[in-house]
Amino acid sequence: MEDPELKVFSILFREAYSRCFGVSLTQPLTETEGKLFQQQLLDQTGLMVGWRSLKNYSIFLLGEKGDENPSVASMDTLARYVLKSPYTNELQRKKDESHHPYWFVYRERHLAKAISPEVKPVSFAWVKPALAAVLLLLAAYTWYQRKSTVSFADNFKDVGDRTLVDKEWQVLNKDNVYWPKHGDISNALTLFTLAGDNWPDSASLPQIKNLVIRSLPGGCFVTELHMEDFIPAAEWQQAGLLLMEDTSMNSPSIRLSLAYNDFFGGFNKPHEILVQAIATPGGGGKPEEFVHSTVLTLDSTVSSAMVSGNLKKTALRIEKKGNSYRLLYAGGAGANSAFKELATKDVMITPRYIGIFALKGRVPGTPVVPVKFKKFMLESIACE
Repeated sequence: MEDPELKVFSILFREAYSRCFGVSLTQPLTETEGKLFQQQLLDQTGLMVGWRSLKNYSIFLLGEKGDENPSVASMDTLARYVLKSPYTNELQRKKDESHHPYWFVYRERHLAKAISPEVKPVSFAWVKPALAAVLLLLAAYTWYQRKSTVSFADNFKDVGDRTLVDKEWQVLNKDNVYWPKHGDISNALTLFTLAGDNWPDSASLPQIKNLVIRSLPGGCFVTELHMEDFIPAAEWQQAGLLLMEDTSMNSPSIRLSLAYNDFFGGFNKPHEILVQAIATPGGGGKPEEFVHSTVLTLDSTVSSAMVSGNLKKTALRIEKKGNSYRLLYAGGAGANSAFKELATKDVMITPRYIGIFALKGRVPGTPVVPVKFKKFMLESIACE
């Protein structure tokens, strides 16, 4: 491949990487990230680029490997992803677009940037480098400010797949039966309490189906999740927020959820609905429950009307400043219930992603129920 085309490919790959992960390419893809990138390309374009190829491209473009020669088909797939082209498949592309038009459209748009004619200045040779350095610093500062600060809210009025992608949501471990139902309830993102968990278990791999994630800003942030009419009523049913260091279910994490509990170590106690927070060190390490706040005790004195009223609206909030995490809960019949602080704890985790989830653990007999998510908010805050 000619050198200008190689430079255009570098621009294209970095833009596609940034769209997928929300950050710039600074280190080679891991296997997990390569597989996530591959899945995103497949979900959004209908076309496949192997994760090993994506990983090798990242290594090559960062100058850590000698030579790569990406195929025109792979470059066309990346260009389709960046340009948000209509969904297709390999047979349809071969039939109608075997000339790979999106790559050539992208190449023509960026070829001028890739060609840098050599100019020999007559005098004042220091001016150009100095000006370039100033512009580079300004661009870097602007980019850093944009990437390190976030103000985002989603009321889930539209949860179509294209809208979710445009809002930079990603979906991990899609379930073929239940993910197509995520928009069945109007004005809500609907997930279901499917079998799975990120709780370490020697007999089962960690997995959460239909985990809806997005990138987190660097630094400090506050996030809120609002649910409606979710009444966990069976063993391990729960829904809430998950902070993760990477997109694997084995990474260090913090989980905050509204959950059901009927396990008391052999003691006979009334079942309960609670807000629970768990910090997991990752790599199969033992989790720590650091919030166990009972919302309702399900004994004979509690009527179904009381349960429904107290759980009509539920909101969970996480505030991160450095390694300090402040967790809050609000619930009741109205949307204006005040937040109550549950705990503030230092946890040695640097989360890069936040996920919205619903699950029922690994208990086969627990029913699958829908969870209506009505609002999500994420905003950068000052760390002082």
